[in-house]
Amino acid sequence: MIDDALELIRTLVGVTALAAVATAVLWAFGVPHRFAPVYAIARGTVQLAFVALVLTGVIADARWVALVLVVMFGVALWTASRRVGRGVGTTVMVGVSMFCGIGTALVIVFVSGAIELTPRYALALGGIVIGGGMTVAGLAGRRFTEIVDDRWTEVEGWLALGATMRQATLGHARLAVRAALIPSLDQTKTTGLVTLPGAFVGAIFGGLSPLEAGRFQVVVLAAIMAAGSITAVVLAIGLGRLRVRPVPQE
Repeated sequence: MIDDALELIRTLVGVTALAAVATAVLWAFGVPHRFAPVYAIARGTVQLAFVALVLTGVIADARWVALVLVVMFGVALWTASRRVGRGVGTTVMVGVSMFCGIGTALVIVFVSGAIELTPRYALALGGIVIGGGMTVAGLAGRRFTEIVDDRWTEVEGWLALGATMRQATLGHARLAVRAALIPSLDQTKTTGLVTLPGAFVGAIFGGLSPLEAGRFQVVVLAAIMAAGSITAVVLAIGLGRLRVRPVPQE
């Protein structure tokens, strides 16, 4: 009991110090929203503590796992859509793109047998892929909006020549998709050389051999890439139907 308390105290001290350093650096450089790291870390801590307590009792029940995944998807959709733009239409486009990407990747993984379909694996892989889809959707949508806004005169020129809005923004959409996939591409290419991903380390700590953990991680990375690619392309196609000049979000 005492050892657990001391370990918790040391963890809190370390996390608090890291959050303080991040805030101090941003403050010194005059970056807006300098307390964002503190808020993000505090919120993440509370959420992880809550989820850990909840999952302790439901991780073996497929029905509860499905409900948790639905909640995860809803939060991811809300987070990504805020980065892309306001409005029901935008939220629907983000939701459809994420559902297509995430759903396709998970179906391929479990139907092919690459990973056994159990509540535990469904929750683990589903959460990781949903998080990846959320990041890609936010990056793709935000980058598309920024590029189109920055090159609006070019878009108007194509429209004046008789092009449709989708044709006028197609090149920008492709650039946005490429930019959104760069973090996933870099992570996948440098896995094992620069970083040891959480899924790999967690699988080893969970009792799997390094070979089995590596196999699991490869499937995870491939699922993230597939989900991200589909999500980014579907979202870019949907956003290409805009009618007015987009406004980049803060």
